[in-house]
Amino acid sequence: MAELAIEGGKPVRPIMLPYGRQWIDEDDIAAVVSVLRSDWLTTGPNVVAFEESFAKQVGARYAVAVSSGTAALHAAVFAAGIGPGDEVIVPPMTFAASANCVRYQGGTVVFADVRPDTLNLDPARVQEAITPHTRAIITVDYTGQPCDLDELNDLAERHNLTLIEDAAHALGATYHDHCVGALAHLTAFSLHPVKHITTGEGGVTTTNDKDLAARLRLFRNHGITSDHRQREATGSWFYEMAYLGYNYRLTDFQCALGLSQLKRFPNWLTRRRQIAGRYTEALAGFPEIDLPVVLPDRESAWHLYVIRLNSERLRVGRMDVFKALRAENIGVNVHYIPVSWHPYYQNLGYTKGQWPVAEAAYERLISLPIFPAMSDQDLKDVVMAVNKVIKHYG
Repeated sequence: MAELAIEGGKPVRPIMLPYGRQWIDEDDIAAVVSVLRSDWLTTGPNVVAFEESFAKQVGARYAVAVSSGTAALHAAVFAAGIGPGDEVIVPPMTFAASANCVRYQGGTVVFADVRPDTLNLDPARVQEAITPHTRAIITVDYTGQPCDLDELNDLAERHNLTLIEDAAHALGATYHDHCVGALAHLTAFSLHPVKHITTGEGGVTTTNDKDLAARLRLFRNHGITSDHRQREATGSWFYEMAYLGYNYRLTDFQCALGLSQLKRFPNWLTRRRQIAGRYTEALAGFPEIDLPVVLPDRESAWHLYVIRLNSERLRVGRMDVFKALRAENIGVNVHYIPVSWHPYYQNLGYTKGQWPVAEAAYERLISLPIFPAMSDQDLKDVVMAVNKVIKHYG
């Protein structure tokens, strides 16, 4: 058995393979440069073109581009009318922004536990968490697999709630053969460099509701009823601030990058699914590892490939496996520390032990690298490193 790199042996790879990264080509660069040479750097024609293309990609009537995935969530919570005294149900197994967007509007976060198989929000736990103060549900498509949207939409309808889908991981995912993006009242996407397409930083909120779309557009522009380009087109200087909004605008050159990336997105999604399939095939024989579960009525977009360690079959804990894989130059990560465990939320009175499924899963999670630019050799290196480390510690 080869000696582990962490113990002085030769690493599987000479340089670190990240868990995710962007893919920028000369067409992307040319698209950005073209806008930099134009008259419009922000609130210009490329924003509208990108929004229309994105909406078409996900099958939604409206798409509103904003400055980050967090801004997309914040805008959705604003559009839903959340304010002080309102409760919003959120899973703890997610990035902090999924809950923080509720706090930005003065709302109260109510964490509900996740399913043990997919780690997506459990509708049964949501039902238990609903009170007369509940106004919305924020569900998270963990790793790129859609949640139980039929059940969650049914709960939302019966209790007059707004369903917000955090699809930061799920561009291209399908649920009952329908694309994620028009299956909830509001859906938020991220355009961060590790996501399916990137604009550097950026986000998009989609909806089929014309009034919600109008509120989203106002919110991203200080709550003002028109933008600079609209006023230029009409020869007017007059504007009104109808709401307390934010400067969450996305620039034209970022949208040009997004438009260019969307052209290659279908091939990139196919490649993510290929990588996930090869991981599953190669790692299926390890009793020390539980592999991701994908339900038969949906198709994941595979933002993350997360394995769960069976600690009872290993001589060491998750931290040792994590460090050993990093020493092999495999840039594994952990997604996520439960949001309710972070000091900010602990100081608000949330205490550990209330979400046993999410909390137990966190202790076992490791995310393997997955991104379209990975070569077949990169993939083999990951499998080789996992094989090497798990056999050593098994």
